[in-house]
Amino acid sequence: MATWDESVDVVVVGSGAAGLSAAIEAGHAGVSVVVLEKMKGTGGNTRISDGSLAAPGNHLQKALGIEDSPDLFYDDLMRAGLGLNQPRLARTVAERAAEAVNWTIDVLGVEYLDRLDRFGGHSVARALTTVNHVGADITRAQRAELKHMGVGIRTGCLLTSLRRDGSGAVDGVEIREGYQFGEPESGSIRHIRAERGVVLATGGFGNDVGFRTLQDPVLGASVASTNHRGASAEGLVAALSIGAVPVHLSYIQTGPWGCPDETGYGHGARFASYSLYPSGILVDPATGSRIVSEWADRKRRTDAIFKTGHVCVGIVDARGAEKDVDSLERSLKRGKIKAFDNLTDLAAAYGMPPGRLEATVRSYNEKVLAREPDELGKPLDRGDAQPLEVTPYYALRIWPKVHYTVGGVGIDSHARVLDLRGRPIPGLYAAGEVCGGVHGASRLGSCALTDCVVFGRIAGQEAAAG
Repeated sequence: MATWDESVDVVVVGSGAAGLSAAIEAGHAGVSVVVLEKMKGTGGNTRISDGSLAAPGNHLQKALGIEDSPDLFYDDLMRAGLGLNQPRLARTVAERAAEAVNWTIDVLGVEYLDRLDRFGGHSVARALTTVNHVGADITRAQRAELKHMGVGIRTGCLLTSLRRDGSGAVDGVEIREGYQFGEPESGSIRHIRAERGVVLATGGFGNDVGFRTLQDPVLGASVASTNHRGASAEGLVAALSIGAVPVHLSYIQTGPWGCPDETGYGHGARFASYSLYPSGILVDPATGSRIVSEWADRKRRTDAIFKTGHVCVGIVDARGAEKDVDSLERSLKRGKIKAFDNLTDLAAAYGMPPGRLEATVRSYNEKVLAREPDELGKPLDRGDAQPLEVTPYYALRIWPKVHYTVGGVGIDSHARVLDLRGRPIPGLYAAGEVCGGVHGASRLGSCALTDCVVFGRIAGQEAAAG
């Protein structure tokens, strides 16, 4: 067996919100920590996310008089996950979400916008968004805290395997130091001992076309992804290779707000998420009719779009578009979103049957004004539902993109990685998108970062305790 090149108490693999939360908590516990990141830059998918965290009972809800609770949040998580969530994991996120947000404010100094957002599948508005509307606000604050603590982040370090001692406990990692992404044999082998534990926070595999196609053949190279280019399966495979239990690997979530006319997540997709879906409608251009409740969770909306077999069109009026003016202006400039003075011209631009879109919008508006039930299940009796009547109208082409890999390694509520018999693997912890079971079949929007911070903190605390 190779000798160790160095030794620390806790090794954290991955530098997104989950990994950095774990490193901070481990460091605060007084143990030595090192963070390893395979890419040249830090932050993973967190860095390019929209910076939203769902939390029941947060300070803005209290200020606005919005009634919410961990129980209601838990029910929403389970409903969206089709009841396939591990109940204790979903309960942990629900009960510790507000604490996690407060931690980012009180300990890290993260600032949030003075607004709440409500996404499809949530019963109430409970999502806080960072001041610059990007997850980099969180990772930037986390890096600053780690620097203050004297904890280092080493980039270009690829995890190649998890090391175990004679009893089967994970006692360190093998890495390629000096790794260049896309060059599997680059860098040199190095072994780092973890005296207390290893935290796996390597994220999902949304851009690992080979691995994700093994789980779901439909999601081949022709389906785009919103993820950063390093969202691949090496960390997950390392855990599976030593007997970690796989959970829901084939449940790969596609974002129903994806725009086929832009790469990655993009400003068009963000506009769809924050303005179009909350305040507009989604239409099948072949019929000019709506196809799903725009307040449905991600899976239901995605399934409805895929069922049409072609790109659909999202439509919102000028009043609804005010919720994300920045994304609107950027997307208009790039031609991703188009503006129309009337519905007739909009329908013609997307090849809709003459008169059909006007009838769809007229019916929708009548139901909103009368607060009548919607045949597709959208709650039109709530104050956030408004008729589409203020010109110009804005339209965006919509086609789902791979966004989040819901499955991963199994963990318990202490963030301990489980083996094939459901027993904790000593010395190995995990948090974030590399884990499965938290969200069941489908994750609700604004819950990924909440999950990362909640379980990242737990993993760091548990690993430090050894």
